Parts: sequence; structure tokens; C-alpha cells
Amino acid sequence: MELIKNILAVSAGSFLGGAARYLVSLAMKGVSKGFPWATLVVNLVGCFLIGLLWGVFGKNDTEGSNWALFLTVGLCGGFTTFSTFSKEALVMLQSGNIWGFAGYVAISIVAGITLVALGYFLVR
Repeated sequence: MELIKNILAVSAGSFLGGAARYLVSLAMKGVSKGFPWATLVVNLVGCFLIGLLWGVFGKNDTEGSNWALFLTVGLCGGFTTFSTFSKEALVMLQSGNIWGFAGYVAISIVAGITLVALGYFLVR
């Protein structure tokens, strides 16, 4: 029964995270102009949010709770888009946009890890 509750928590969070991600992409549609700004913003915000949540749930020793699963695995997992990131990076590489590819990958990884750490340490 606990497994079913956990799966439902993750599923509900994923649904909301995916919907939020879609809304961000719609809101930023006119900004893109050849660079995946919406995906970059979602990934960075998601990295910061998961860092905050990780810190909160770790601090309270509730990392395995339904709320933790709902918010981290579900909501953040549905919201962040590293599969889309990978596809867009590959498209840039295939189209010969080497500098765009390099910048996108470097910013996403370095800033993402930095924001996870910042979020985590802000609540610790």
C-alpha cells in the first residue's frame, strides 16, 4: 500500500511539473529566437528548487516522505527538462552551432549544480 501511495504522489507531482513546464514554454515562446531559453530557465529554476527542497527535507529527516516524493521526484522531475535539453543540444551540434551548443551545455551544467548547492545550503 505504501508503494501505491508513493507512486501516486510522484505521478501527481509529475503531472503538475509537466504542466508548469509547458506553461513556461508558452510564456517564453517569443523569447527563444534560435536559443532554447525556456528550457534553460526551467532547468535552472528546477535545479534551485530541488536544492531547496532537498535541504528542507534533509534537515527535517523527511526525505522519503510522500511530500518529498511529490515535490522532488514528481514536481521537479516533471518540471525540469534534461531530456529536452539533450535533444536541443544535439540539434545545435548537428546544425553546426558549436558555440551555442558549448554555451548551452556549460551554462546548464555549471549553473545548475551551483543553484542546487545554493538552494541546499540556504536552508541548512
